[in-house]
Amino acid sequence: MKNVKFLLAAASALFAVATMAQQDFNSPQYAKWGVTPEEREQNILNSNFLKESCDNRDYNAAAHYLKELIDACPAASENTYVRGAVVYKNKINRAKSMAEKNIYVDSLLLMYDLRNQYFGDHAKRGSAYILDRKAREYLTYRPNDRAGIREAFRTAIEAGGAATDPETVVAYFSNLCEDYKNTDEVMPDEIIAEYDRLAPIFVANPEAAEYKSQFDAAFGLSGAASCENLESLFKSKLAAAPDDEALLAQAVALMSRAKCDGDFYFSIAEKYYAVKPSSETAMFLAQAFQNKGDYAKATTYLNEALVSEEDPAEREMLYVRIALINLVANDVQAAAAAARQARDLNPEDGVPYYVLAQCYAVSAAHCGGFAGQTTFWAAYDTMAKAIELLPKDSEYLDSARTSLGAFRSRFPTSEECFFNELKEGARYTVSCGTAAGVATTVRAR
Repeated sequence: MKNVKFLLAAASALFAVATMAQQDFNSPQYAKWGVTPEEREQNILNSNFLKESCDNRDYNAAAHYLKELIDACPAASENTYVRGAVVYKNKINRAKSMAEKNIYVDSLLLMYDLRNQYFGDHAKRGSAYILDRKAREYLTYRPNDRAGIREAFRTAIEAGGAATDPETVVAYFSNLCEDYKNTDEVMPDEIIAEYDRLAPIFVANPEAAEYKSQFDAAFGLSGAASCENLESLFKSKLAAAPDDEALLAQAVALMSRAKCDGDFYFSIAEKYYAVKPSSETAMFLAQAFQNKGDYAKATTYLNEALVSEEDPAEREMLYVRIALINLVANDVQAAAAAARQARDLNPEDGVPYYVLAQCYAVSAAHCGGFAGQTTFWAAYDTMAKAIELLPKDSEYLDSARTSLGAFRSRFPTSEECFFNELKEGARYTVSCGTAAGVATTVRAR
């Protein structure tokens, strides 16, 4: 195989020489290849030999021609450095010692520096492109040089400006956050400042939503994004632009990820809802106020969202949230009313039945006597339906099963049914509490 490659390379070289013999190297178009016609001819031949050597994976020969070209005509062809990078990446992979590998890594990075020096003004593959590639190579081949990685990416982003590839921004910022967590070289204010500086790149690239999510996640998980730090970052910005929807969304998203619960956080969350009301934001605010114990505000936001929400699935989710919050707040009448609305919108969702069953059971205590006991029949039936519909991974399933046994233990005895002239298996309509009017079956515990 090596002999075949050698013959092919020789044939290509002979063809190149024959072709070049017909060229007039005095022409100005060849000036970049050397001073004299002879130099120009030789350098163009060397460029062809460099290509052939790379194609045939003869990287030692390629390195020889590469050096000749860089010494003689460094500004002649961008491809000199493109092939130079190929040469040294292959040499890195074949290095027999760490010292040898480091030498080749230095040479690889030099290819990008020289390419930037001579071709940094290229319309499409200029400094921004070249330095971006260099930063990625630095991360690959010098993973332990943390300061060098940060510097390489900063230089690339500075060259790219607002047009920097969002993937590059994420690579830099993720590494910066890792350095904050694992070294003492990066301070929290630097993380926040860089987040603030780089976030507009994603505003300019709305199609890069996935990278924006990764960018925000890196910030949120860095540990630098504490509630105190975030409040410091956003307070002055929102004072200057209190109705900036994008800024409010960013602040709310980051502070919610950090589980902030201070007055500033709640104030901007409410402000964001005022600027951009939606059922999603309402549910988020409801959860936040529920966690704070402010059930009235939680249900207020959900009810406001219902006014504008037309999607039946979203409306059902809102009613479920209202029902659950009211159940926690011990307002069983409101909880039952919302649960019935949710059930009517989606009879296959087990959560409304779960809430209704709990409401029936709670209200039984207010009925008293035999009437209260009979309410547990309706509670049992409804909870059994919830268990039938709840998925196996539902957070409510264990509670539902436990409640089912508790409800059965509260059924009236056979004697109590007899004294109230009720026969087991007969139909019975509950007469009090939130279950009033619900038809069920007579049973004894």
